[in-house]
Amino acid sequence: MTRVGLTGLGYWGPNLARNFDVLAELAWLCDVDEERRRAFADRYPAARLTAEFNELLADPALDAVVIATPVPTHYELARRALEAGKHVLVEKPPAMKGAEMDELVRLADERDLVLMPGHLLLYHPGVRKLKDLVDEGDLGEVLCVYTNRQNLGIVRTNENALWSLGVHDLSVILWLIGEEPEEAVAYGRDFLTDGVEDVVFCYLRFPSGKIAHMHLSWLDPHKMRKMTVVGREKMVVFDDMELERKITVYEKAPWKRAETYGEWQTRSGDISIP
Repeated sequence: MTRVGLTGLGYWGPNLARNFDVLAELAWLCDVDEERRRAFADRYPAARLTAEFNELLADPALDAVVIATPVPTHYELARRALEAGKHVLVEKPPAMKGAEMDELVRLADERDLVLMPGHLLLYHPGVRKLKDLVDEGDLGEVLCVYTNRQNLGIVRTNENALWSLGVHDLSVILWLIGEEPEEAVAYGRDFLTDGVEDVVFCYLRFPSGKIAHMHLSWLDPHKMRKMTVVGREKMVVFDDMELERKITVYEKAPWKRAETYGEWQTRSGDISIP
């Protein structure tokens, strides 16, 4: 069984520890906060605890490292883990600069190691259904995608709304469209913390002519986790706030010419929940 070490026992750490305790052997737990380490010691008595990341890396029997520390530390910890010969799962974003990300990819390739960002939405059943609808051509040609990821809080001070929230939507958009954007424009404002944008609007244009838009904010009265894909034949909405109706397909094609008033009235077609 794969032996895993987790560093960062704060906000997201408990979820990762719980899952890796089932999926693998949770061998190490690392955090600089002594209280957190004590709290985890009771729940995971088989795991070794440390405040020193180097102690975790020095274990020759450790296969992989999971990094869930504050964002500014991701690159440095991931680099050290890869240099120590460990596979790495690092929460998003893995790095704050393109050159740093390139270096992590290079290190993983040179050492034949897995480097995996925490793009958990790609494994969401609703998103996978969305991908199936796109790949099977059920929507016709995809024209555009737009997303809403908003809430009142949690306010971040280490990374802006694009880095904290937009990474999820961007990973799905790139997966659905299957292209790299040729143009990317982002605009945001820092209302609460200097230098940290609380509200961001992002526009992407792809070589095929497809476009995408993201609205990201933790300064909003509505909690939204929604993605809309507009196809030439149908449209589909993935709404992660819905308990049961995660995916809704709209058989709408308003550009089809209607021969009668009745046809115009019913141009929206059926609504289905696969």
